[in-house]
Amino acid sequence: MKESTDYIIKAVHETLSETLENTDKFVDMILGARKIFLYGVGRSGLIAKAFAIRLVQMGLEVFFVGETVTPIVEEGNVVIIVSYTGETMSAIQTANIVRRVGAKVVALTAHSNSKLGTASNLVIEVHPPKDEEKKRLAPLGTLFEDATLIYLDSIVAVLMEKLGQSEGSMRKRHAIWV
Repeated sequence: MKESTDYIIKAVHETLSETLENTDKFVDMILGARKIFLYGVGRSGLIAKAFAIRLVQMGLEVFFVGETVTPIVEEGNVVIIVSYTGETMSAIQTANIVRRVGAKVVALTAHSNSKLGTASNLVIEVHPPKDEEKKRLAPLGTLFEDATLIYLDSIVAVLMEKLGQSEGSMRKRHAIWV
């Protein structure tokens, strides 16, 4: 376990050691959106949902594409799609539909030249290093997913500052299950 932990932490640190290109535009798109939608499949979807929760806790109007209570996407909205490969068919279809209605698409992917990247208005490329140890210590999309989670959590801090939010104000919107 220690070997895998060290490997993952080092790879994620290397991936995020400098500010990713388009981060400022990404933050501005979120701040300028009337509604924010998120989408992803599998573990990428879980990363997207984790970010959605934080956005809701900041008081933003946020939805996850595919849930039964999700409204339609309209012009002036932003849809954030998380996909390691950028080739997941439902993610590509979502991006194409969203752009047709006049909303903006932000893709977080390891492959900016993918079909999803091409269908997006803005791409945040989260591209972890690849080596032979990855297959053994962090299989499949683990490094992308972990780096993307940390990247999005760091965006939360930026948004908090720009929106005048604090941990206390967010806590007031934190779900309380009884």
